[in-house]
Amino acid sequence: MSNIPQKVSERLVAGIKKFKSVLATAHENKANESNTVIIITAMLSEIFGYDTFEEITSEIAIRGTFCDLATQIDKKIQSLIEAKAIIHELNPTHVTQAVGYASREGIKWVVLTNGIIWQIYKVTIDKSVDHEKIVEYDFLNIDHHNQDHLESLYRLTKEGWIKSALNDYYEQRQALSKYSIAAILSTDSVLSVIRKNLKLISPDAKINAEQIRSVIENEVVIKDVLQGDKADEARKKIAKALKKAEKGTNDESSPVPVQPVQNPTTEICPPTVTASPVHPPA
Repeated sequence: MSNIPQKVSERLVAGIKKFKSVLATAHENKANESNTVIIITAMLSEIFGYDTFEEITSEIAIRGTFCDLATQIDKKIQSLIEAKAIIHELNPTHVTQAVGYASREGIKWVVLTNGIIWQIYKVTIDKSVDHEKIVEYDFLNIDHHNQDHLESLYRLTKEGWIKSALNDYYEQRQALSKYSIAAILSTDSVLSVIRKNLKLISPDAKINAEQIRSVIENEVVIKDVLQGDKADEARKKIAKALKKAEKGTNDESSPVPVQPVQNPTTEICPPTVTASPVHPPA
């Protein structure tokens, strides 16, 4: 089932059909950066749903320097957009300046695009400023019949921002990252489960958790995902989550006084649906 509202889906489909030809013509005519920015602004409005006059701003001044475009909701900037001429091939260095702008202003998302190729970066600030490319797609290869492609575009829409669709996608990627899974494999709870299952295979074998951890870390998991800043960050997140879960379990084990209930009601919370990771073909 799609998470995209019907009206938004219809807008996306109409926009894809229209701007594929617009972009192809602009590329053929070798449109310069100024003309490309005009096209990108129109796409932000007609496809992604931002009001041209209230929610799309240009030449954002940040400490004396400028960024090409930005989207904002309720006067709060959501993303900075670095635009290049449609004929220019995007380079990772192109996003560096916009990331610097974003980090100084506490903006978490930066978009780098030449109209055809769209790259979305998450900006993080810990000990230093870092950025990670979360999504990239080639608009000319977007298929309006493909629901996965529409979901990928939806994350950039105004409605998607309001629903935190892009941030939810990022969190899903983080949870499913090789660093997170590698770190979880070495936790005591997982080692305990593995040990119990190994005992089913070899009941008489003397196996302890440290032996299993050694095999996982030295033979099963690639060393690169157990070392470095990202691996350390994953371990910290997991340790924090486990500690929180353990605290919650302990709290639940404490006796709770039962109070009489008048006119009880049942609140039904729908399950959270997370979109599958999608990278439209480049």
